[in-house]
Amino acid sequence: MTYITTGDINAMWLRDSANQLQTYKPLLKANESRSSLASLFRGAINLQARYVVSSPHCNAFQAPAESNLTAGVMGSPGDMVTPPLAWNVVHECKYELDSLAAFLQLSHDYYSATGDAAFFARHSWAEAVDTLLVTAAELQAGTYAPDGSVKASPYRFQRSSSQGSETLWNNGAGNPVRAGTGLVRSAFRPSDDACVYQLFVPANMMFSRYLAACAVIMRGLNPKTADRMQDFAEAIRKGVERHGRVRHPVYGDMYAYEVDGFGSHNLMVGIFFFFFSRGRDRREKGRGERGGG
Repeated sequence: MTYITTGDINAMWLRDSANQLQTYKPLLKANESRSSLASLFRGAINLQARYVVSSPHCNAFQAPAESNLTAGVMGSPGDMVTPPLAWNVVHECKYELDSLAAFLQLSHDYYSATGDAAFFARHSWAEAVDTLLVTAAELQAGTYAPDGSVKASPYRFQRSSSQGSETLWNNGAGNPVRAGTGLVRSAFRPSDDACVYQLFVPANMMFSRYLAACAVIMRGLNPKTADRMQDFAEAIRKGVERHGRVRHPVYGDMYAYEVDGFGSHNLMVGIFFFFFSRGRDRREKGRGERGGG
């Protein structure tokens, strides 16, 4: 196991640990030695897989028992989270879709640099992928049932705080989202701030991209699961194109930051780089050739 902290807090974030290791990818190569950089990556993937299996809605985790490290203070003693969790394992449980995507990103980074497909069959990687597929599928559901009644949310989070971005509205469920968009809800952004509209477009792009990339790894372990990953990735792509694109009165067609599927959206200043769609690349090239955009 490889336990990676972000420095100031003795806890391991799925996203942050994956990004920290990503900086070493240019040096990564196949190596079975336990003292190698490859072993460092394998240990991180194994520990992240364990965390995802145990608590797929959570973003940060305590050191594993076998590390003999002192547990850090959890995010907030008063957090009320559904489904229930084990605080001896979890440091904080803000559900962020990009955290699940980060586990897939780290897996893809290791595989693409080493070609070591055999590693993924040795431990609980496939079980972690199954867990995140089930979790994400549950969070594709809308807020309302066909008869207009409010459905039970698969995830709720409430924190006593003077900052609205630290908790979720509507008794911890967040603002309503529409069913049938193909997009997966995210309660929080990568900044740990609550989403205003929970169909968070950048995280859906990232999740789709790495689901498809890791389906290649899964193909040799379970072809049916690999097909599910491909189909899921494609459904999200279509959802982003249909519901995540908006028309700006000045800048034209663009991707929103967050949407709810009902027509509401947030736009953010910034640039997001996702190798998301070859079709998008072609459209942008076409605009350039016409002198637009």
